[in-house]
Amino acid sequence: MAAMVGLFWVTSDAVYVGSPPNPVGIGVRLTADGVEAMDPDSPRTWTWAELRSAVVEDAPKHNPVGRAAKILGSMVSAAIGAENLGEGPPEMRLRLETEEETQEVTVHAAAAGGYTAEEARLSRDLLDRFVAGSGSPLTLAAWGREHAAEGTPEPRAREALLHTWAQQG
Repeated sequence: MAAMVGLFWVTSDAVYVGSPPNPVGIGVRLTADGVEAMDPDSPRTWTWAELRSAVVEDAPKHNPVGRAAKILGSMVSAAIGAENLGEGPPEMRLRLETEEETQEVTVHAAAAGGYTAEEARLSRDLLDRFVAGSGSPLTLAAWGREHAAEGTPEPRAREALLHTWAQQG
């Protein structure tokens, strides 16, 4: 089981940016050591020490009307036999900057209805703490071992968790 908290997908044994790896195995995992872009064709890793920044861009914003339209679109697609008319989950970009270069990795959003502004901001702040060495994804992983099976918390509870994790370092 797993839970979405902010821009992170937390399972009982891993923490991801965005959604977990797709069936092909593409995804981005956060570890105590750094960031792993999991891609069977070109896996890449960055240590927290070598990163100057890790920024999620283009996170979809929470829009209840947009979510209703997507659900309606899915129902219409199902009724006519189409599969979401070619639409997949929204894409976000994880921009990773080292002293030598900047690389971007595409990740899929885990929240079909988008993220609240506060949830996205808190998640970005937490990523900044990981890069600075004042926080660790191990805090999220520990929560996942105990609570991921319960599923995704409500928005206010997710924001509270992000605040707590930022304070725990």
